[in-house]
Parts: sequence; C-alpha cells; structure tokens
Amino acid sequence: MSLITPDFGLLFWMTLIFAIVFFILAKFGFPLITGMVKKRSDLIEQSLRDAEEARKALKELAEEQKRMIEEARKEQARILNEAATAGDKIVQEAKDQAREQTTAMIEKAREDIRIEQETARREIAGEVATLSVEVAEKLVRSHLDSAQRQSELIDKLIEEARASHGQVN
Repeated sequence: MSLITPDFGLLFWMTLIFAIVFFILAKFGFPLITGMVKKRSDLIEQSLRDAEEARKALKELAEEQKRMIEEARKEQARILNEAATAGDKIVQEAKDQAREQTTAMIEKAREDIRIEQETARREIAGEVATLSVEVAEKLVRSHLDSAQRQSELIDKLIEEARASHGQVN
C-alpha cells in the first residue's frame, strides 16, 4: 500500500462512514444548525426592524420636541407681549388718574380762590360801607351843627318820603 493511493477497501469504509456521518448530520445536525441560523437571522431582522422603529420614534420625538419648543417660544412671546401691553395700560391709567387728580385739584383751587375773592369783596364792601357811614356822619355833623339846619333837613326828608309814597299835603 502506498501513501498516495489508498486501497479500495479503505475507500469503501471511508465512504461508508462519511455517508453515515453525513446521514446523521443531515437527519439531526443540519436541521438543528439551520434552525439556529434561521432563529439568529430572524432575531437579526427583528432587531433591525426594532432599530428602524426606534429611529422613527426618536425622529418623531425630536420633531415633537422642536414643535413644543416652538410653541413655548410663541407662548413666551405672547406672554411678553401681553405683559408689555398690560404695563402700557397701567402706565396710561396712572397718567389718566394723575391728570384727573390734577384737574380736580385745579378746580378745587379755583373754587377756593373764587370763595376767597367773594369773601374779600364782602369784607371790602363792608369796610367801604363803614367808612362811608363814618364820612357821612362827619359831614352831616359838620353841616348840621345848628338846630335850624337839622330841622330843615328833617322837613326835607319828610317831604321826599311823602312824595315817594304818593301822599302830598
């Protein structure tokens, strides 16, 4: 027997053993191996689908986050605008109220001045009347220093009174 060319019997037994091992592997081993490969392939495909779904969900979440941020910015701008409007309104109301109070104070001051002027006029009129009476009294005393002049004045006043009432002697 030579090392390079095998014997016919050896080839027969090797072929028979190979066929038996192949049969056993084909009957029990290959289905198990192919089943495991199939499970592994299915698991990989499922993982890829899950990863794609997760990527889509993450993309949707990112879009939702952007939308929420944009809404928050709009809300912030709206609130700031409302605050500015409210501030302007408060300032305008304060100005209007100050204007009204100023107008009321001016009107009260005018009324007080008018009352003071009226009071001053009355006091001056009283003073003038008093002075007039005093001057008239002094004039009358100086002109009516005699009894005859007093009598003439009384007669004259009586005649004027009768004439004004329609009674004539």
